[in-house]
Amino acid sequence: MTEKFSKIALRMKSNVIRELLKVTSKPGMISFGGGVPDPDTFPRFEMAEISKEILENEYKLTLQYGSTEGDPILREEYISLLKRESGIEGIDVDNLLVTVGSQSALDLISKILLDEDSIYFVSKPVYLGAASAFSLRSDRHVYMSLREDGADIDEVEQNLQEIENRGELNKVKFIYTISNFHNPAGVTMSLEKRKRLVEIANKYDVLIVEDDPYGDLRYEGKPIDPIFKIGGQERVLLLKTFSKILSPGLRLGIVVGNKTIVKKMVTAKQATDLCTPSLTQRIAARYLQRYDLLSQIEPTIALYREKKDLMLAELERSFGSMEGFHWTKPEGGLFIWFTLPEGFDTAEMLERGKAANILFVPGEAFSLDNTCNNSMRLSFCLPPREDIIEGVRRLKKIVVEYGKEKNLL
Repeated sequence: MTEKFSKIALRMKSNVIRELLKVTSKPGMISFGGGVPDPDTFPRFEMAEISKEILENEYKLTLQYGSTEGDPILREEYISLLKRESGIEGIDVDNLLVTVGSQSALDLISKILLDEDSIYFVSKPVYLGAASAFSLRSDRHVYMSLREDGADIDEVEQNLQEIENRGELNKVKFIYTISNFHNPAGVTMSLEKRKRLVEIANKYDVLIVEDDPYGDLRYEGKPIDPIFKIGGQERVLLLKTFSKILSPGLRLGIVVGNKTIVKKMVTAKQATDLCTPSLTQRIAARYLQRYDLLSQIEPTIALYREKKDLMLAELERSFGSMEGFHWTKPEGGLFIWFTLPEGFDTAEMLERGKAANILFVPGEAFSLDNTCNNSMRLSFCLPPREDIIEGVRRLKKIVVEYGKEKNLL
């Protein structure tokens, strides 16, 4: 039957994180794999009360089809949140689209912007959800190397200049970046780099897609202005989500941008899923009206800060004296990028990890060319504290065994 599949279907690959989630329920398994929030952070009692009220009193709307653009109350409330949170002004409901999580937004972006010969910029390593969505439409990606303060902007400008010199600048559709606490790398783009990226995008007339699912989960340091605030809606498309700060089960993402782009995404969404569920949108809308979301997530931030610090301390204890091992030290978000010496293959090591009841995501999952083989992504948000300690101990054991077997240690 494979001969019936489309070219896009043949390029599809299974998501390694979704596959890992299938084995997380194995007894004794410790998972540093998926960026799955700690369920104890979900405001379940508050949402239960809201759900009962809106099902009883607003059932004609919440149990019915909704507009493709999204719940108008939710969009109004989110505009207020953006102003209070980041000082973003000058937008109205027509600048916003509510999607079924951020992954849906990435898919819609690929549908409306990418042709087979389109060029787009992504980081290396790259968020695998974005890589999956974009690569189905075009394989003409340009990598941006990541530094401790974000993407290498000199490299971005040099590559754009080279593309312009060969007469293909019109094929460059966007620069995709996760500005805060990058997935999987954990790094944050500095304010200086954000300003310079906007300048370069203006110079070459390129759209910036700023994905910011983790910006509210800052544990140290001061917040940095979003690229969207610096560049404005004519230059930047901003993606936000409720998945990390309220509940991933709501499946709610927000796109903020130029009305022409948002309108085209609405048209694409009509062919994809008609509308985002009315029920979950109204739950989120009433939650925002009733509670101060930024204050409500303070206990979550405190919990994740403690877990992050614990994992960093355990990595230092286990690998700090070993030559060639290093890892990022994020100021927020959910992930640490752990790099081993050359020669280690974390994809090959994954089966050993499963046997030892410890899961991680191999680095090659975060590339478009099967590189990053000697790195892995570690998530600290879900495991209890004792599992973080035991999990790093198990991780060291399989790293040492593999290294000695391959004559790498």
